[in-house]
Amino acid sequence: MPAVRVPVGARVRSRTANRSGIVLRRHVTPAGDIIVTLLTPQGKLKLIARGGVRGPLSSVLSLFHHVLVQVYQTPGNDLATAKQASLEGALAGLAVPERYPYAHLLSELADLLFQEGEFSEVAFDLYAGGLRGVSRHEDPEWVCLVMSYKLLALAGFVPQTAACAVCAAPHPEHPDPNSGQLLCRPCAGLPAFGEDVLGFLRHFPRHSVRTLMEEPLGAAGRAELWRALERFVAVQVGRVQSWRVNLPQLAGA
Repeated sequence: MPAVRVPVGARVRSRTANRSGIVLRRHVTPAGDIIVTLLTPQGKLKLIARGGVRGPLSSVLSLFHHVLVQVYQTPGNDLATAKQASLEGALAGLAVPERYPYAHLLSELADLLFQEGEFSEVAFDLYAGGLRGVSRHEDPEWVCLVMSYKLLALAGFVPQTAACAVCAAPHPEHPDPNSGQLLCRPCAGLPAFGEDVLGFLRHFPRHSVRTLMEEPLGAAGRAELWRALERFVAVQVGRVQSWRVNLPQLAGA
């Protein structure tokens, strides 16, 4: 069978695609290029807008914007190029000082947890829903906390709550300051969690977002959940740099 020749134009077009996603990381280089990371229904995508800081892409490719980007994949270059971009949606509420830190935390965690092609549409929907909740809900902290734990579970990182992380004794109730796991009383050096915190940790992987949102914890319980989450993520996944800056609950933890 004779070889089929592919027109040159067709090969060029195959390197160009339109991708819709949310900007979860943005960096401006000294040369004026904008490097952004999008979370899309197809996974995470990192791309560069060359000279973008001096053009219309600068305002479009802003944090938390939902954008449609024409992407060109240069041969031999792992970093795709943004040729054009248009705004598909923006949440004005995320600019409010009381809400912005939670959107930033959620975005940094999503960036850490997900890679290109992993958990795709479900991860995108969960993250987008988290941003909407942080933008509009009367309790943005609880939204961020619930959605952070749900993103963690979706990525396959769930704290062990059925048995002590050291000796495997059943029904552990004490926090491990080093790993974020649970310990039994003989293995622990810290007081036991309250029943509300233990209930959340044991049930969040199976309970729906709506169910978790209907049972918000008080300030003390939230502080314990934030500290447990920060420790667990740092050991199992990697450190989220902005948490201790944005969350006074973690100060001195």
